[in-house]
Order: sequence, then C-alpha cells, then structure tokens
Amino acid sequence: MAKKKKANSKSNAKKSVALEKKADDVKETTVSEVKSDSVKESKASEKKASEKKAADKRAADKKPSVFARIARYFRECRSEIKKIVWPTPKATFKNVGIVLSVLIVVGLFVYGLDTGFVALLKLVMDI
Repeated sequence: MAKKKKANSKSNAKKSVALEKKADDVKETTVSEVKSDSVKESKASEKKASEKKAADKRAADKKPSVFARIARYFRECRSEIKKIVWPTPKATFKNVGIVLSVLIVVGLFVYGLDTGFVALLKLVMDI
C-alpha cells in the first residue's frame, strides 16, 4: 500500500510539473499574442491618424467657393449679433448724461485756454 501511495504521489508530481509547463507555455504565447496584437493595433491607429491628417490637409488646401464664403460670412455675422448685450434705456440715458457733462467740462477748459492764449498774444503784439 505504501508503494502505491509513493507511486501515485510521484505520478501526481510529474503531472503537476507537466501542467505547470503547459500553463507557462500558454501564458507566454498569450502574452506574446497580446503584445503583437497591441503593436498591430497601434500601427493601425497611427496609420488611420496619418490618413486623417492627410485628408484634413487636402480639405484645408481646397478653397471654398465664393458663395460658400459669403454664406459663412453672414452666418458668422448673425452669430455675433446674437452675442450683443444691449443696455437698458435707463443705463443709456445715464451714459448720455455722463458724456454730455464731460463734453461741457472739456469744452469750457478749451475755451479758457483759447481765451488765455488770445489775451497773451495781444500783449505780445502790443509791445
């Protein structure tokens, strides 16, 4: 009985070693297959990217027709007009008042300078 147990344990050990070798082989092949697949995928994605860049360059080199450019211009104008924020009437009247008061102050300053220079010129001419 003891001999049978030893023989069984030896055969089981051989089987487990053989199974481990097969598992290692399978792991190595799957790892190498995965690596080669990932390399293939990266090359394919690089190729697609370069083709897309070439297509974009060709499209950029093509000049759109006159009518397409005019239509794009008006579309862009309409989108810019939508972005305008108009002031309220109250704010408009306030701003008009500020502008008028600044104009009056600057006008009086220029009038004072002009009057002063004319008086100075008269003094110089009389001498």
